[in-house]
Amino acid sequence: MKKLLLAALMTGAAFAGFADAAIAEDNPWMVRARALAVLPDEAAGLSVGGTNLAGDADIGDQYVPELDFTYFFTDNIAAELILAVTPHDVSAVNVTVPGALTNANIDLGDVWLLPPTLTLQYHFKNAGRFKPYIGAGVNATFFFNEDEGPVADGIDYDPSFGPALQAGVDYDLDGTEGGFALNADIKKIWINTDVKVDFTTALGATVNADVDIDPLVVGLGLAYKY
Repeated sequence: MKKLLLAALMTGAAFAGFADAAIAEDNPWMVRARALAVLPDEAAGLSVGGTNLAGDADIGDQYVPELDFTYFFTDNIAAELILAVTPHDVSAVNVTVPGALTNANIDLGDVWLLPPTLTLQYHFKNAGRFKPYIGAGVNATFFFNEDEGPVADGIDYDPSFGPALQAGVDYDLDGTEGGFALNADIKKIWINTDVKVDFTTALGATVNADVDIDPLVVGLGLAYKY
C-alpha cells in the first residue's frame, strides 16, 4: 500500500509538472513594464458666452511608469491594454479678454489623467529575435484630482474618447517564444476634452475651452511572455 501510495504521489507530481509546463508553453499572455514619456501636442479654442477669445493651452510633458497586458489570439494577432496615470501642469497662454486681459499667461493648476488604451496588434514573426508589431485601437481618458490653480475659482474636464495608433518591437533576450524581452513602443493618442474654467472672481465669467491634448507616448521597458 505504501509503494502504491508513493507511486501515485510521484505520478501525480509528474503529471502536475507536465501540465504546468504545457500551460506555460501555451499561455497566451504577455506583460510589460515600461517607462513612458507622455508628450502632449496641445491646442485649444477659448470662448466666453459664445465669443471666441485669443489664447491657447500649454500642457506639461510627463514621465511615468506604465503596466500593460497583451493577449495573443494567434502567433500574429494580439490585443494590448495599457494602464497608467499621468499628472500634467496646465496653463492658458497668450489669453486676451477685451477690457480685462491682454496676452496673459494663466496658471490653471494641474490635473491627473487616467487614459486606458486598447489596441489590436499584428506581430511580425520573421525577423529572428526582433519581433516588430503595429497596432490601432481606442482610448478613453478620464480626468481627476483637478486643481484650478491660483486664479480660477474652479475647473472641470469632460472625459475623452478617441483613436490610437501604435508601433513597437520586442527583442527576445533568450531567443525563445517565451521569457524576457526588451521592448520599445510609440503611440499616438487623440484626446479631446471640453473644459470649463470658472473665473467668476477674476473676470465675472466662465471660459470654455475645446482642448486637444493628442500626446505622443514613447515607452521603453521589459516584457515577459508566459
